Amino acid sequence: LFGTIVWILVASTHVPLPLLQGWVMFVAVTAWFLSIVFLCVFLFGYANRIAVNWNQTDFLFHGATFVFYFGAFLLQAATTSLHYFPRKFNSTTQEKILADHEYNISIAASV
Repeated sequence: LFGTIVWILVASTHVPLPLLQGWVMFVAVTAWFLSIVFLCVFLFGYANRIAVNWNQTDFLFHGATFVFYFGAFLLQAATTSLHYFPRKFNSTTQEKILADHEYNISIAASV
């Protein structure tokens, strides 16, 4: 659920740094997809047919997801911190990298 919210929040803003926010989107989408697969394995009873230590698999999955989401949090927070830096289009016009509305959405995505 939270991965879907991050996915929506990052997708709804202007992307000033595609490399950083691309990784955030990759983590959110991949973790969402793998969570759905993991849920379906249990809902449809495949867990009883597959001889795997599900406690260890669950621990490893959530541990890896935590590491990737923490890295994505750092990158999203770094992107959000660039709010006050100006983007120069020419010598007379200066505009912020993130508008105020996008700044608020980036804060929500970071949290």
